[in-house]
Amino acid sequence: MKLFSFSIIQKLPISITKAWDFFSNPKNLELITPPWLALRITSDIPEEMYPGMIITYDVSPFLGIPVNWVTEITHVDRPHLFVDEQRFGPYRFWHHKHLFRELRSGIEMQDIVHYAFRFGLMGKFIGTLLFRERIRKIFTYRYEKLKELFGELI
Repeated sequence: MKLFSFSIIQKLPISITKAWDFFSNPKNLELITPPWLALRITSDIPEEMYPGMIITYDVSPFLGIPVNWVTEITHVDRPHLFVDEQRFGPYRFWHHKHLFRELRSGIEMQDIVHYAFRFGLMGKFIGTLLFRERIRKIFTYRYEKLKELFGELI
């Protein structure tokens, strides 16, 4: 299994509390996900995130074909980090770490994603050609949307 990674850092002019409240609420994921993914949360979401929490989604990552995606929140260190891992879904492996660091005038957040594609060599080939770029586009969309919502820390 070939493991790929992606990382992006963004600085926002908001408090770490406001950042945590926004990012730890899965309901906000639909707001910062590109519309072409047609992401829709299908499970009930509690008020507060906790380790072991299961979230189910419908998402259309390729050719508009909907798939079920099940993630588990495996780690929570409020307000500094949480991790979601795919249990079932479009990837063979998905581990997404969300990190938050307080700055004097805002926060620095970092997304670190490790992932692998399904279907052996064919999946690796197609994944490298198509999905790596899509992952970059998803996070670029998120970056711009967050800048629109909260501003930008320079």
